[in-house]
Amino acid sequence: MADFMSPEQRSAHMAKIRSKDTKPEIMLRRILHRDGLRYRLHDRRLPGKPDLVFAGRRKVIFVNGCFWHGHDCPVGSRLPKSNTEFWAEKRLQNQERDAKQRVQLVDQGWGYLDVWECEVLAGEDLVRHVRLFLDD
Repeated sequence: MADFMSPEQRSAHMAKIRSKDTKPEIMLRRILHRDGLRYRLHDRRLPGKPDLVFAGRRKVIFVNGCFWHGHDCPVGSRLPKSNTEFWAEKRLQNQERDAKQRVQLVDQGWGYLDVWECEVLAGEDLVRHVRLFLDD
């Protein structure tokens, strides 16, 4: 089955996707802020520029897009019908980069938590999940 978007439409669509201030990230930030948690955003001094940084606790949170980071949910496990090899390789590179950055963070004494886009959008009990992570 062919892609339902033309190459030009696909390019325009992908160009609109950003790496920070995404809808799931903003939703999580609002939930956590409302619960009294305070954090810094996108600290460039840390590997991977984590989305949320809890410096006093030496903990960070990454809000990962399911498609881009190859999550095992329905969205993350689906590849586009066209240019499949490119997208499979792109996601593999993202996963390898993520793994290296997580090792670097741990080596520097930081803890990390990956929160997936689907978890945020499904409205899972993220405050409890994050508090358990932060209090560990």
